[in-house]
Amino acid sequence: MSSITIIGTGNMARTLGARAIAGGNTVEVMGRDQSKAADLAKALGDGATTGEWGAAPAGDIVIVALLYDGVVPAVAHYGDALAGKVIVDISNPFNSTFDGLAHREETSIAQEVAKAAPADASVVKAFNTVFRHVLERGRPDVFLAGDNAQAKSRVEAFIKSLGMRPLDVGGLKMAHWLEGAGVVTVGLANHGVGNLDFALGITELPA
Repeated sequence: MSSITIIGTGNMARTLGARAIAGGNTVEVMGRDQSKAADLAKALGDGATTGEWGAAPAGDIVIVALLYDGVVPAVAHYGDALAGKVIVDISNPFNSTFDGLAHREETSIAQEVAKAAPADASVVKAFNTVFRHVLERGRPDVFLAGDNAQAKSRVEAFIKSLGMRPLDVGGLKMAHWLEGAGVVTVGLANHGVGNLDFALGITELPA
């Protein structure tokens, strides 16, 4: 199983932390507010620990569970403390009307994280196409993108430990399109599906 550090104390941090522990992984929680991080670790139980904001994470996989505009600044703040780590960006940079991306260039938060992270860290985009409560209660497909095959393999193993199916969409430049897929899920929730009780997935024809 995997050693996971979660940077963030919000709902996605709580949900991923709970699923991680249920899957037999170890979890460390880090937050700007140390008391909130400690409270979340206590709520998660099963040996979840608390790390100090900005210190070297204990986990080999570091999930940055922050709002999109806080992700790159947090990674830059941690700096060399993230050396050698697999950094997982789960954010969705929605615009104010949730029908487009906040950045206009063909980039992604994950690609910008890669620019800010240490050279020997590896960045993977994952989980951004799954609504939180589906992640909490379901077994959705989880799309991921990254340039380092070994890093993706480790994230895939972690996703499998959650009882979910990892699906590799390619290199890190594909993170831009995964963020676009996040916009599609909101459009479906507001229109074609009409609720949040779904996730994008792949249906394969029988052999």
